[in-house]
Amino acid sequence: MAVIVRLHRAGSNKQPFYRIVAADSRGATAGKTLEILGWYDPKKKHNDLSVDLARVEYWKGVGASLSDTIRTLLKRRKPAAPATA
Repeated sequence: MAVIVRLHRAGSNKQPFYRIVAADSRGATAGKTLEILGWYDPKKKHNDLSVDLARVEYWKGVGASLSDTIRTLLKRRKPAAPATA
């Protein structure tokens, strides 16, 4: 089974709210998910994001791919590595 970590929309009209999920890539975008890894609320002032990075790393370790949007969100979320001089 090909697994992908992607966004799953869960919100009313004009009030988007997304869950970050691990799902079968061959299934529907709003289909059954394997695990909920976090959430993302783009309507908040600072684009609130909560994600379990350990579980995302687990899924990547077993061969899951990340969607482009998730990859971008995680880059903003992860702490920056200290710069070396």
